[in-house]
Amino acid sequence: MAFKDYAEHDGLGLAALVGAGEVSPAELVEAAIERIERHNGVLNAVVHKAYDEARRVAKSDLPAGPFRGAPFLIKDLGMMVAGWPRTSGSRFAAHIVDSEDSGLVARYRRSGVVLLGKTNTPEYGITGTTESALLGPCRNPWNPDHIAGGSSGGAAAAVAAGIVPLAHASDGLGSIRIPAACCGLVGLKVTRDRNPNLPDAYDYAQGFVVDHVVTRTVRDSAAMLDATGCPEAASPYPAPAKERSYLEEVGRAPGRLRIAFSSETANGRPIDPEVRAALEATAHRLEGLGHDVFEQGLGIDYRALYAARAPLSGANFAAGMKRLIAEIGREPEPDELEPLTWASLKGGRKVSGEDALWGLQELRRLNRKTLAAFEAFDVFLTPVMGTAPPPIGYLGPDQEPKELNRRQAAVFPFTPPFNFSGQPSMSLPLAWSADGLPIGMMFTARYADEATLFRLAAQLEAAFPWKDLRPRIWN
Repeated sequence: MAFKDYAEHDGLGLAALVGAGEVSPAELVEAAIERIERHNGVLNAVVHKAYDEARRVAKSDLPAGPFRGAPFLIKDLGMMVAGWPRTSGSRFAAHIVDSEDSGLVARYRRSGVVLLGKTNTPEYGITGTTESALLGPCRNPWNPDHIAGGSSGGAAAAVAAGIVPLAHASDGLGSIRIPAACCGLVGLKVTRDRNPNLPDAYDYAQGFVVDHVVTRTVRDSAAMLDATGCPEAASPYPAPAKERSYLEEVGRAPGRLRIAFSSETANGRPIDPEVRAALEATAHRLEGLGHDVFEQGLGIDYRALYAARAPLSGANFAAGMKRLIAEIGREPEPDELEPLTWASLKGGRKVSGEDALWGLQELRRLNRKTLAAFEAFDVFLTPVMGTAPPPIGYLGPDQEPKELNRRQAAVFPFTPPFNFSGQPSMSLPLAWSADGLPIGMMFTARYADEATLFRLAAQLEAAFPWKDLRPRIWN
C-alpha cells in the first residue's frame, strides 16, 4: 500500500482491505510506523514505540474481529499492556512496567487491532492539556503551536495526523471530548460502566472515568463500542443493554429530535464569541435537518454540583496515589510530581471520610436533576470548550495551581457534569476557528442512550462531512 493511501481509510476500511486480500496487516503496521517517524518529532504523540512486537503480531493469526489488522495505540494512563511501561505521565511512575494486559486491552486485541505503542498524557490525567514535565508537550496537528487537549491528547493528535485510524482514550472530566474537539475528531464518552476494564480499575469506584476511543469516523466509534462494550461475568455494574448493534444505528435515521442548546457556564461568564457563533450555526444546521431546536439550559445548580464533586475527587485521587505509592514502595520525592499534582495530593489527604461520602451522596441527589432535565428534550447541545484550543504553555505544568485551575475553568466549562451523571456525551468536529483550529460541538443524550448519539452523529457526518478536511501535519 502506498504511503498516501493508508491514512485515507478509517479502521473498518483498513480491515476491509485486509479481508479482501488487498493489503496485509504487516503492510499496515509499516505504514503506521512510517507516519510515526515522519510526524512524531513535531507532535510528540507517541511516547512508547513497540514496533518489533507489532511486526510479530501483524504476521500472526490475528483474531477475526471488525478491525483485523488496523494499527492501534493505547493511552499511557492506567491501562496495562504486558511488557510495556505505564508512566501515567509522571516522573514518579516512570519506571513501572506491567506484566499483564488490562481487561479492556484484551478486548481491543480481540477486535483485531495491532497494538503499536502508547500515547502521550498529562500527569495522572489531571489537566485538559497534554504537557507533562516527564513526557513533554503534545502538539496539535492543525497548528503545532496549540494544545492537542487532554488527557487523551496523544491519542487525538495521532489519529488526527493519520498515524492510526483510531486510538484508545479515557474520560474522567472531559478527557476524550476535549482532545477530540481540539483535533477535529469524533470523541464519545460512553455511559458509565459501558466498557468494563476488569480486573476493575480503582478509578472506576468514583464513577467518573470511562474508556473508549477517538476516531475520524462515526462508524469506527460505533463498531469499537460493539466490540468492547458488553458486561463480563464479574462486572458488578453493567450498563443497560443496547437494543441493537451500534454499527446498525449508524445507518438508521434519527427521526425528529428535540434538541436543546446552551452556552451557559458554571460561573456565569460568557464563552468566546467565536465559539458561541459556532454553537448557533450548529443549531441552525440541526433545524435544517428537521429537528426541533431551541435554546434552553439544564437549570441545575452548577456551584452545588462542583462543590459536591471536590471532596470526592480529592479523596479519590489521594486513594489512588496511596495504591501507587504501595506499588512503588515509597513516597514521591519533591521533584517527582508537578505543582498541581502535589496540591491535589495534599488536598485530597486532608479530606475526611465524612466529607468524601457527603460529596458522593450530594452528587447522587444533584445528578437526578441533571438527568431529569432530559425529560424535556432528547439531546443537549453545547460547545465542548469555551475557547478555541489555546497555545502550548497557557495551561502548562509549571503554572501555579490556583491560576491553572482558573484558566482551565474558562477553557473547559462544559464537559464535567456528564461524567458526574454518567450520561453518554459526544464531541463532533462541526466548526473551525478563523485561524483554522477545530471547534468541537458536544451532544449529550439520556443515560445509556448512545444509540441516539450515533444516529444523529451519522446524519451530521453525511450532511456536513469532515472526512476530507486535513490538518497541517498530515502529508
